[in-house]
Amino acid sequence: MSVKQEMEAALQAAFAPSELEVVNESHKHAGHAGDDGSGESHFAVKIRAEAFQGMNRVQQHRAVHKALGGIVPRIHALALDIGA
Repeated sequence: MSVKQEMEAALQAAFAPSELEVVNESHKHAGHAGDDGSGESHFAVKIRAEAFQGMNRVQQHRAVHKALGGIVPRIHALALDIGA
């Protein structure tokens, strides 16, 4: 299973989002710091879920990082676009 697929599965399970888009942007960072050559180092996530209702931005980011668990240390960059 790819890192992208792992991220999608973890976020679906944790938040049952109404919208989820996980984009592997590693190709944009080839040869830059953090590029480990795996092709799975930089990701952007757009997620919309009722679970984020009433959370501030920091709480939303912490919730996503918690849901992703052991995946986060395996990647270099994670851009988040979160909403309810």
